[in-house]
Amino acid sequence: MKWVFACLIVLLLSAGAARADVRVSNLFGDNMVLQREIAAPVWGMAAPGEAVTVKIGNVQVSVQADGEGKWMARLPTMEADAKPQDLIISGKNMLTIKNVLVGDVWICSGQSNMEFGLGGANAPQDVAAADYPTLRRIKFDHRAVGQPSDEVPGHWEVCTPGSAPGFTAVGFYFARRIQKDIGVPIGLLDDNWGGTQIEPWIPLAGFQMEPSLASVLSEMKQRKHDYREQLVRSLDGIQKWVSEARQALASPGAEIPASPPIPNNPLTDPGFPTTLYNGMIHPVAPFAIKGALWYQGESNGGEGDEYYHKMRALVGGWRKVWGQGDFPFYFVQLANFTQPNHDPAGGDGWARLRMAQFKSLAIGHSGMAVAIDLADADNPGDIHPKDKFDVGERLALWALAKDYGKKNLVYSGPLYKGMSVEDGKIRLHFDSLGSGLMVGKKVGRNPTVDDKDGKLKRFSIAGADKRWHWANAEIDGNTVVVSSSEVTKPAAVRYAYTMNPEGCNLYNREGLPASPFRTDEW
Repeated sequence: MKWVFACLIVLLLSAGAARADVRVSNLFGDNMVLQREIAAPVWGMAAPGEAVTVKIGNVQVSVQADGEGKWMARLPTMEADAKPQDLIISGKNMLTIKNVLVGDVWICSGQSNMEFGLGGANAPQDVAAADYPTLRRIKFDHRAVGQPSDEVPGHWEVCTPGSAPGFTAVGFYFARRIQKDIGVPIGLLDDNWGGTQIEPWIPLAGFQMEPSLASVLSEMKQRKHDYREQLVRSLDGIQKWVSEARQALASPGAEIPASPPIPNNPLTDPGFPTTLYNGMIHPVAPFAIKGALWYQGESNGGEGDEYYHKMRALVGGWRKVWGQGDFPFYFVQLANFTQPNHDPAGGDGWARLRMAQFKSLAIGHSGMAVAIDLADADNPGDIHPKDKFDVGERLALWALAKDYGKKNLVYSGPLYKGMSVEDGKIRLHFDSLGSGLMVGKKVGRNPTVDDKDGKLKRFSIAGADKRWHWANAEIDGNTVVVSSSEVTKPAAVRYAYTMNPEGCNLYNREGLPASPFRTDEW
């Protein structure tokens, strides 16, 4: 008995010692990238009041753990450095994180088209050549929880032909272009979950910032209340079942009653608002980043203007919890999908959601990569277009122009700005003209070419009667003139305003497609 008691004492003492050891968030691991030119935080746990020192190269900072054992150190700002270094965290013990670079970190979030791996992108040549020692990523596990959590499992990987197939393809092509033009190390926070809506990714603070989303908060409260009531009823049933089951077990041959069902907890549902933020973004949110890339919307595809308000809540909420100011937020407008719709009124499927994404350009320091021309020509019903190269490149153009100082770089295709009615026709005006408008032809990953004999397609026009007709559309300088013999007094125009506007072909001469748009609010 004395031997058992002694062993117990040893175990308790060793457990206490383990709790006193300095620990660091799992975000900090071998092969990681730290954000340059910002006071990057490093954090973890230690014994309450314990002094903790964080050191990398000639940079060192010391802090003291608080009463709960939590600590956070902010490293002095550092310049980009592609030379591997050790990040050393020391207190009563010492941790060494190896092969650390200093560069730019981008979070890549959303649903399956962001999670889609390079290995599925029909690009074996890119995988074979993916020997990029200064490009790294950390992929996070899927986690939906009811309260903001502190940890999310994941580990850092260096980009090699062996690891590249698992990298987010959009993030890979984005980072590859940035590195080609800028040359800094890039870290990707690969933090996404296929099939998810936008609401679970929004923090509570984001919903509170958007009065138009008050109903979502009310629904959350009601569902939590309903779950508690259901659980009470279920527990009453379980207690009754336990009694009946005991009686059955005491009687040989008696049938054991079926167990009552337990209600599903909405707080672990990846479709419940805030659960993915809580489980997958909150643990990451203090980590210093350059900006965010977002590819999502398919699971909210029937929505219109309400999605714009959810985007405002997402971006505003993330920026608030990160505490890093208005960091860049670049997103992908949904690609064409399913079979073409030949109704000139359009408005089917994702058409309205793309308008909400277009409207989201009003959010400060945001940008949109148009993907309306990137669905697989031989398989338009595939919700996962294989051409992630152009998506990543188009996102990178926004970053290069807005965040990396590339002057005179055309980073967007034509964006509808306004219209005027002239002699039975409508003249359309655009921003992001580049060096001019053109009828473009895009085949696969090949650059867009000027289709000199082509005609603009997918423009429709209507009068005040709201009856839509396919229209003639011609480029006139930096404008497009739209008309139809069936509409003598035109009032509005729509372009590529369908789920799959096959053949839409308005581009600028830099080869970037115009965003779908509508001039009406009918």
